Amino acid sequence: MLDVLMTRLISPLSYIVPVLLAVAFLTLLERKVLGYMQLRKGPNVVGPYGLLQPFADGLKLFIKEPVRPSTASPFLFLATPILALTLAMTLWAPIPMPHPIIDLNLGILFILALSSLAVYAILGSGWASNSKYALIGALRAVAQTISYEVSLGLILLSLIVFSGAYTLRTMNVAQEAIWLLIPAWPLAAMWYISTLAETNRAPFDLTEGESELVSGFNVEYAGGPFALFFLAEYANILMMNTLSAVLFLGPSHYPNMPELLTIGLMVKASLLSILFLWVRASYPRFRYDQLMHLVWKNFLPLTLALVLWHISLPIALAGLPPQL
Repeated sequence: MLDVLMTRLISPLSYIVPVLLAVAFLTLLERKVLGYMQLRKGPNVVGPYGLLQPFADGLKLFIKEPVRPSTASPFLFLATPILALTLAMTLWAPIPMPHPIIDLNLGILFILALSSLAVYAILGSGWASNSKYALIGALRAVAQTISYEVSLGLILLSLIVFSGAYTLRTMNVAQEAIWLLIPAWPLAAMWYISTLAETNRAPFDLTEGESELVSGFNVEYAGGPFALFFLAEYANILMMNTLSAVLFLGPSHYPNMPELLTIGLMVKASLLSILFLWVRASYPRFRYDQLMHLVWKNFLPLTLALVLWHISLPIALAGLPPQL
């Protein structure tokens, strides 16, 4: 009985702790990369080469006084950051690294459903703050998130038709001969841009928009609750890039060396994450009407057309004579 309890406790911690450490060093990497792209050093004081800066930032946030507006909803105000981080950690469960924590037959749908639940954390935090500015920011963020989930869902539907299954491990098998990135590069480009918007990254960071919008839904948060939102956002960035690597850059098949599979996935996800930082350093922020025009007038017609094409092509080929 004790062994079963220890296994159930250690198994989730075996991926939650590395993800949180990766999030900490992703913040350092972002500040370093942006610094060198802007001809400055970035963090280089706390620890050798600034390596302890993420831990200093986390300690500062968690020991600050958790300021809460007197009119805010006490329970929901604190529950929504916890919900955001819990969903961000749970999303990692079906990712094959090289084996998933939970082997689900519908792993892709599980990820899509849980990522949609993050909308409730955003909307709840804006509503619980009992501030008109936080609520307006939450509504703006929810509209953006829901809009880009439409294109993400349609792209996933095309990939499901490609691979023939709803499991992420099947994606690895389907890409033994060739990466899906090569035959489906329009889908890959739209997927990557949609993940930028889904994770609230520049140039689609209208959810926060610190320079002119003053944060948005989390404007009333400080200290520990704000740190939980911060951790959830960067964990989602790493998760979406890992998912992108699985879907379009499926690892090579090493049946007897699963550690090489894991290393290859980590390298691809890291390169995609660095590309996120490069995009932030290169492009200015979109206007909100441009943000919505891109997904509803450009991505939605294209993804719908590609889904219909991928579904109808096998049906048409199945109707041809055998000699063809």
